[in-house]
Amino acid sequence: MDTCKMFFAGSGGQGMLLIGQMVGSAAMLENKEATFFPSYGPEMRGGTANCTVIVSDKPIGSPLVVESDCVVAMTLPSMHKFEPTLKPGGLMLINKSLVRHAPKRSDITLLEIPATELANTLGNSRVANIIMLGAFIRATNVVSSENIEKMIHSVFSGKNAHLLDLELEAFHHWR
Repeated sequence: MDTCKMFFAGSGGQGMLLIGQMVGSAAMLENKEATFFPSYGPEMRGGTANCTVIVSDKPIGSPLVVESDCVVAMTLPSMHKFEPTLKPGGLMLINKSLVRHAPKRSDITLLEIPATELANTLGNSRVANIIMLGAFIRATNVVSSENIEKMIHSVFSGKNAHLLDLELEAFHHWR
């Protein structure tokens, strides 16, 4: 890996900023350079909540991403907004449970993950983001699964410890 530029996008409350932060933190555990740049604002009115993450083996000049290598889109508006940023040959993961239309581009790789449906089979639709994170990590290997698991343990500790087993199961749910 040289550098991987990513967008994680969905509606406010879907946990996309959380998984972006976990990817960036896991990269730092691997002594890689990482940026995490959240976007706040219109998600409070039903727009997209998103973040950019850059992981690199060399210093990163700017946290801004114009052309991305990967996009994880939980909603149709997110897919429409970030599809144009993907470079040819880039990877897009969509939550097939909520995104019923495929991207228009044919020059990208598409993975359709029924994340919300899978989360419902685990008994909690709120883990759809972690299912998407698991699929993303397995597809890209941008950071190791072991270090993402460390981040899950870190995030779901203390008052959230009761959620740890469910979150780990969600992370490994998509194979």
